[in-house]
Amino acid sequence: MSSKHIVFDIVGTLVSHEHFYDIIHSRLSSILELYNITGRLLGYAWLETAEREYTYLSLSGCYVPFAKVFQAIFFRVLHFAGVPNPRSVASEKDVEYFIQEYKNCAVRPGAKECIDQLRAGGWTVWAFTSDDRERVRGYFSKGEIAIDDDHIVTCDDVGVGKPEIKAYERVKEKIGVGEDEALWFAAAHGWDVSAAGRAGFKTAYCTVLEKEPLEEVFGKTDVTTDNLPALADVVIKTAR
Repeated sequence: MSSKHIVFDIVGTLVSHEHFYDIIHSRLSSILELYNITGRLLGYAWLETAEREYTYLSLSGCYVPFAKVFQAIFFRVLHFAGVPNPRSVASEKDVEYFIQEYKNCAVRPGAKECIDQLRAGGWTVWAFTSDDRERVRGYFSKGEIAIDDDHIVTCDDVGVGKPEIKAYERVKEKIGVGEDEALWFAAAHGWDVSAAGRAGFKTAYCTVLEKEPLEEVFGKTDVTTDNLPALADVVIKTAR
């Protein structure tokens, strides 16, 4: 068993949202433009709103899988975007199409290189995600990401959503790391690495998604880079 473990967030970190934004634009742009809404902004608002409601439910002691929240909340997001009658601009079939296409999001450039570099350096690489296991396996298969099913942990598995500290603590229990072993958490979400740090992980943050680290809000991380291969390189050097 390796004495060096690193846990990665998946969607937003190793996997990009760009395909998801593009298919919303291609499907609804002619209608959305009437309300000055872009596909990218709608996609972002949909994801962020779903994550918030999912998290609030978990915090209140009512865990609901992210996929269920995500699919259910689409028309509410359109309402808040200023569309008077959301179901006049999109249908349930559109939502189902977007959900299916979300599975076709691609891994980021450099993601495979990052994971391969860590594994070659003797690290055991884990994945921790609020997405469902089947979807994550699909991302990894298409992107040739070398993280096997035994090293994927989902919030559905642990019954607690990110960023509750209990969620990260249960991942630590799953790994079973000893006191002298290296334990890192890597993500492109500031809130994610911030919470993992409070749960006892060393933290690696990549700005590839959010661009602005906002250390005055989320605090400093042990490592910050602007791309995934650089993150692997710095983590390996820092942990020596």
